[in-house]
Amino acid sequence: MIKKAFNNIKNTVSSESFEENVEASKSSLKSFGAIFKGDRVVWLIFLILCVVSLVEIFSATSTIVYRQQNQWGPILRHAMFLIGGVGVILFIHNIPYRYFSSLIFVLIASIVLLLLTPVIGTTINGAERWISIFGITIQPSEIAKISLMGTVAFLLSKQNGMNDGLLFKWMIGLMIAVCGIIAMDNLSTAVLLFGVCFLLMFIGNVKFMRLLKVAGGGLAVVILFVLLLKIIPSDWTNSGALSRVGTWQNRINNFGAHKELDEEAYYTITDENYQVAHAKIAIANGGAVGVFPGNSKARDFLPQAYSDFIYAIIIEEMGVFLGGLGVLLLYVFLLIRAGMIARKTEKLFPKYLVLGSALMLCVQAFVNMAVAVNLIPVTGQPLPLVSRGGTSTLITCAYFGLILSADRFGIGKRRDDLHPGSKTGVEDDAGDGNASKPTAVETIDKLEEKIEFEVIQV
Repeated sequence: MIKKAFNNIKNTVSSESFEENVEASKSSLKSFGAIFKGDRVVWLIFLILCVVSLVEIFSATSTIVYRQQNQWGPILRHAMFLIGGVGVILFIHNIPYRYFSSLIFVLIASIVLLLLTPVIGTTINGAERWISIFGITIQPSEIAKISLMGTVAFLLSKQNGMNDGLLFKWMIGLMIAVCGIIAMDNLSTAVLLFGVCFLLMFIGNVKFMRLLKVAGGGLAVVILFVLLLKIIPSDWTNSGALSRVGTWQNRINNFGAHKELDEEAYYTITDENYQVAHAKIAIANGGAVGVFPGNSKARDFLPQAYSDFIYAIIIEEMGVFLGGLGVLLLYVFLLIRAGMIARKTEKLFPKYLVLGSALMLCVQAFVNMAVAVNLIPVTGQPLPLVSRGGTSTLITCAYFGLILSADRFGIGKRRDDLHPGSKTGVEDDAGDGNASKPTAVETIDKLEEKIEFEVIQV
């Protein structure tokens, strides 16, 4: 009898402990959801890419480890930037999307930095793309990319049929100015940025004839540029302002040269095809299932294995299906999810902001993958969030923050995000027949709907 009573007490205590654990778990989940708000699929894609990045950067930075004689230095640096990137997302995704119209001021600052880079910039890997401010090295072109995209998205959202022509001129003028400055030392980034903004204008219902004229002009510029690369003597590109032209010439010439080579010359590794050849070797070594993370051989021979060609290392270590196709599908799902979020947004600015951010991330990822498998010439574009980087990692996280902010504040003006204790945005005592007073956020929303963008032409 005593034993039975003791067992009953034990079961009761165990039941109470289990219920306490369940309640504690629910509380933890609520706390997690209160911090990491927004679309859960976007968060999941972000976390998976971070995991892939940490694993592959730890493996692909063997040359840096050997040079620095520090096994944990490169991965700790990358992990700190990813942690900082999470902080950037948490900060941005709590800011209502309307405040991102001020990206025009960030664009002006980035233009100034781009102009200063050739003068006071830092040369890394033969290119002056970085600038050091108070000991912190930043890449102004990355800041210019996100600010120009945001500015174009804002201008597109303010088209009303009366000011379309003027706004179109502003957009094209800013795109040509910013991309022109970037192209002097980073042609691939300039082309990528212009192309994404052009796609955003197409989505933004800019008149087709205007876009056709821009496309025709761009095609003429590309043809003229390729012809100039063919006729400029190589002696002119050895040094000076035309030093980057020699790099462009080599990349274009080497990309199509393999079609004219015999079998022996095709399989001969030279200085001109060194990167592409070792990328192909890495992909061939990986096969369908890969050699498992940490067992890559090509990482010790492939230049920029942790940056521009990390996709080849991913395929080598994780295989074509899990690594190659899996990472590709992550970016495809991100683009699809961004489209779903954009369809649900009530206003145009967050719609274009989401689509512009997703296009910038995914198009750059597709370009990086195409380079790794030799579909297009070498461009130097990193794989967003996966490649090793500093400024590029933080700016990539900022794109995710913009998507999540538009999802939180742009879809139906979610009252559960704006007013956590109310499901309908109406006070609990509304049943008394008294209308609730509008909150400050609702007042701002109503005022915003009345604001029209006006450009005074001087």
